[in-house]
Amino acid sequence: MDVEIAEERIFVLTERFSLDHAEGRAWARRADAFGTVARLGGLLNRSTSEDYECVYRERRLQPFWHLHATATAGYERTRSYTLTVSPSVRSVRVFGEELPVDKGQFRLSGLESCRDETSRQYLFDGLSRTENPTLASYLTYPGTVTDADALAEAARGGVVVVPPENKASMLVREVMSAAIGKIDADRVLEERVTVDLVDLVYRPVFAFRYRHAGKEAVVEFDGLTGDIRPDGATFEQYLGKILEPRFLLDVGVEAVNIFVPGTQLVRIIAEQGAKQVAQHRDA
Repeated sequence: MDVEIAEERIFVLTERFSLDHAEGRAWARRADAFGTVARLGGLLNRSTSEDYECVYRERRLQPFWHLHATATAGYERTRSYTLTVSPSVRSVRVFGEELPVDKGQFRLSGLESCRDETSRQYLFDGLSRTENPTLASYLTYPGTVTDADALAEAARGGVVVVPPENKASMLVREVMSAAIGKIDADRVLEERVTVDLVDLVYRPVFAFRYRHAGKEAVVEFDGLTGDIRPDGATFEQYLGKILEPRFLLDVGVEAVNIFVPGTQLVRIIAEQGAKQVAQHRDA
């Protein structure tokens, strides 16, 4: 089997809203964050804006993985075909061979030349490690290719850069496992898996922690869609931390051979992945 894998890239989507705008929208929904507590203890009765305090503000980059794979197989197999003829037919001559007819049918044998090609996109949440197709909606927003140094500079500027829980090598093996199907063949002529997109995508998120009546709750604001979550979370444990370039593990021959021993691995340029992104956005 031949395996082609694109170079891993880091992609940062451009936020559409400012921190001030996000904070204003979140402030308007602050009471929703205490909804459960309010139902249990009536904490929000006659509450005013002075009863709330924003104790923490966070601008972060939250990760997800975007991969795309194509599996190609060329093979041959021998098959028999049963053909029906009229009741009066007793035999059929095909390519000089006399074939008997039994109960109005005769059989032919042939060599089938086959080629299968399947293509699929994969999206994995960078925090939960689970596949999440709904993340595709974020791919419609513009962004730029960056690197670990640029992320480190953003972290020094106060942006919380959250590291992914799942690494590229692990996800490539998972994608290959899904892409490789069982082939019903007598002889395999070609078998190739091309992972032409291995992107770590960061999307902007704003989070605000409010304190009210001795309780705290977080409101999240999506920096792309403008959606608000009153049951949000913060990641201040990563505030100021610089990610090592190793967090984006290189997918090498050793990593792939764990799943497919004897694999012939070829690295392909990341521009092929960029073409896939463009095709997805144009669709």
